[in-house]
This record gives sequence, structure tokens and C-alpha cells, in this order.
Amino acid sequence: MNSTLDPLYQRVSARLMPFLFLCFVAAYLDRVNVGFAKLQMQADLQFSDAVYGVGAGIFFIGYFLFEVPSNLLMTRTGARIWIARIMISWGLISSALMFTSSVTTFYVLRFLLGAAEAGFFPGIILYLTYWYPAQRRARMVAVFMSGVAVAGVVGGPLSGWIMKTFAGVNGWSGWQWLFLLEGLPSVLIGVWTLFYLDDGIRSARWLSEQDKQTLEREIAADRQVQQHMPLAQVFSSGKVWLLALVYLLCVMGLYGVSFWLPQLIKNSGVTDVLDIGLLSAVPYCVAAVVMILAARHSDRSGERRWHTALAALAGAAGLVTATIYSDNTVIALAALSVATAGILSTFPIFWSLPTAMLGGAAAAAGIAMINSVGNLAGFVAPYLVGVVRDATGSTASGMYLIAASLLAGAVLVVAAVRRLPGT
Repeated sequence: MNSTLDPLYQRVSARLMPFLFLCFVAAYLDRVNVGFAKLQMQADLQFSDAVYGVGAGIFFIGYFLFEVPSNLLMTRTGARIWIARIMISWGLISSALMFTSSVTTFYVLRFLLGAAEAGFFPGIILYLTYWYPAQRRARMVAVFMSGVAVAGVVGGPLSGWIMKTFAGVNGWSGWQWLFLLEGLPSVLIGVWTLFYLDDGIRSARWLSEQDKQTLEREIAADRQVQQHMPLAQVFSSGKVWLLALVYLLCVMGLYGVSFWLPQLIKNSGVTDVLDIGLLSAVPYCVAAVVMILAARHSDRSGERRWHTALAALAGAAGLVTATIYSDNTVIALAALSVATAGILSTFPIFWSLPTAMLGGAAAAAGIAMINSVGNLAGFVAPYLVGVVRDATGSTASGMYLIAASLLAGAVLVVAAVRRLPGT
């Protein structure tokens, strides 16, 4: 890594990362606030845990179907217009969830939300490859993905406060206000994107010509080791499918925590929704710090496989411990903090693998395919946990299943991912 370029990359990061981070906070908050809405809307609408699980997860069916086309369209329209379109449309649909009145409307709106948001995350991962070479990318992905942690830190207390404070205002329930007030910021940020974001290095007016040429040389050198395979070959590549499977197993852990964390805290004996929201911020605070430190260490060492595997193992151990001590708020919260930190730390390091391997249109399609297949776990995880909870009256078996998937992902990334760049 050329340290003489650090000041230039710091300037690039200061321009890009706070804005992309803000976008992801809004995106993730709109994606998982249904976990907090559940605490009230499930009783109001008489939804079973299985119905909630399907509704939470059906988001990812729409996400899966439109992910690859969305990322390919971004390479044609440019990042600025396409990311703005994604954010405005998902913000409007997220707010519309306040009108949920039946199982059907719940399913339809969650599906449409997934279709609208499809392409955002892989689009940003692709966008970062326009600016950063592989040896700098994990820490940038970590900064971006720490939006998940911050969404948890901010979203928990905010969601609990909205649901408690606005309950009954204008005749609407607290969960209805939750969807409305947390959806509108995405629309506003989407409009801001049209004026702020650059499509790439060449269109950045805030860079000098010399700076642009320096950054372009770094990216050009990086792309010499990437594979520019035809699109058809991307979809039949064993390496791409292997990475997609690893990602799916790790994402099982992410959504197992994201959708059920409020319920797990409630199970430990906390009943007030505001207290649940405040306590749910603790695991995400820990994760925000740990994931950035882990990504920095991975970038400096150049090692990816064991960093990913050990983070996944920590996530599994934390979930198992939290489940065993589910009736003890202190131990459960500490274990959930370990679990959340481990799970979230896998992702920025993992994304260094496919972005180092793929370039050009292959990168757009491959990143989107890995993300879309992996995020099917967002449907599978809450559905399985919901079904198990309905059948057993407990989330324990569901959490053990999520932990097992993380263990499998750790084993697979060490045993099978061997010949990819950066491993």
C-alpha cells in the first residue's frame, strides 16, 4: 500500500464515506424497523409469529429478483441517478407500511420494499471499487457497513420513543407513526443524492486533474489482477456460487439478530418498549467499533479467510450463550453484543474477496448475484425462527439454527475458499 497517497484518499473518504454511511443508516433502518413495529402491530393486527416471519422475510424475495438487473442498470445510468431512484422509491414504500391492515397488504408492501431497495447495497460495493483499490477497500466497506451498527444504536431508542410517544396521535398506533417517520428521511436523502454524489473519479469537480489521474492509475493497476469474464460465465462460476453460499450462511446470522433482537431482550424480562429500544443499542455500539478494527487489521495483514471465519465463530458463540442465559438480562445482552460484533465483522472482510476477483460488468453482476443469493437468508432466517417459535413457544431452537449456519459459513470459508485473491 502506497502510504504517500494517504492524504489524497483521506480527502476522498471525507467526501464520500459520511454520505454513503448516512444512506446506509436510512436503508437499514427502513429494512429492519419491522422488528420494533412487531412489538405492537402483531397484537393490533392479530398476526402470528409465522405471519410476521414471512412478512419480514418476503422483502428479500423482491430483493433477490431485482438485484442483478438493478446493478447492471446502474452501470448504464450512473451511480448518482440510480442510487437516488432507489432511495426515493424505498422511502415512499416504507412509509406506506403504516397503512398495513391485513396479512395481504403486509406481504405486498414488504415485497415491494425489497424490489425498490434491490441494488442499493451491491451498487455501493461496486461504487467503492471505482474509487478504492483492493488493499484499501475492506476498511471503507467497514465504515459503510457500520451504518448497520449505527442504525441499531439510533434505531432502537428512536423506534421505541416514536412508538411510545406517538401512540394514539391522530388516531394512529405507534407502529404506524414508526413507519411514516422513519421512511420519509430516505426520500429526502434520495433527493440530496442527485446533487451531491459523483458517478466516479472523472466526474468529481472537487478533485484536481492530477488527483484524478493518480486515483485512476491506482484503480487501473488494481484491475489488472481482476477477471473480466462474460456475464453468462459469472452465473456459472463455481467461485462466485461458493462465495454466495458463504455469504448466505453469514447473512442468516445478521437477520436472525436484526429481526429478533428486540424479542430476545423482551424475553430476558424487559417489558417497556423504550427500555427495549435503549438496550438494543448496546450490541450495535460494540459492533460499530469491533467491525472497523477487524477490517483495518485484515487490510494491513492482507489476510481475509481466517478473519472472516473467526468473526463468524464469535457470532455463533454469542448467539448460543445468549440463548442459554436468555432469562438473565445482563449475560444475554453481553452475549448478544459479542454475537452482533462477530456477525457484522464478517461482512466488510468478506466483500474484499469478490471485489478483488471480479472487474467490469462481471463485478456488477457477480457482486449483485452474491448479495441477492446471500440475502435470501433474510427470508429464510426470520421465517424459520418464526415457525420454530410458533411450534415450540420458544426462540431457542431457532437461535441454535442460526448459530449453526454461522459455524458452517466459518468452516466453508476456511476449507473451500483457497485460490481467490486476498485470501
